[in-house]
Amino acid sequence: MSTTPENIAVAESAPVAGAAPVAGAAPVPGQRLLTGKVVSNKMDKTVAVSVERLVKHPMYGKYIRRTTKLLAHDENNECKEGDTVSIKPCRPMSRRKSWVLVRVVERARAE
Repeated sequence: MSTTPENIAVAESAPVAGAAPVAGAAPVPGQRLLTGKVVSNKMDKTVAVSVERLVKHPMYGKYIRRTTKLLAHDENNECKEGDTVSIKPCRPMSRRKSWVLVRVVERARAE
């Protein structure tokens, strides 16, 4: 294969393998995207998101509701308690925080 300027230009414009995605970028197809409810926003640039899932009981077959509390990075401190948000995984930012806020799906109603 020859190294003509056209081939070099194509190679330079190709994405770098293993490049880390930008925190606020759109999710990559096939990437894990979870939806949950914000239960705490008392930290700076961090929200606690409660994610619910249904698990089938091994013996009885009944579906049981399980919750997981995850810490997510909220760069602009835009989330309030009660908001429904989408989060995606990212590099570890602290001991427990390895998720980043993608978008606010629904705002909490003001009471």
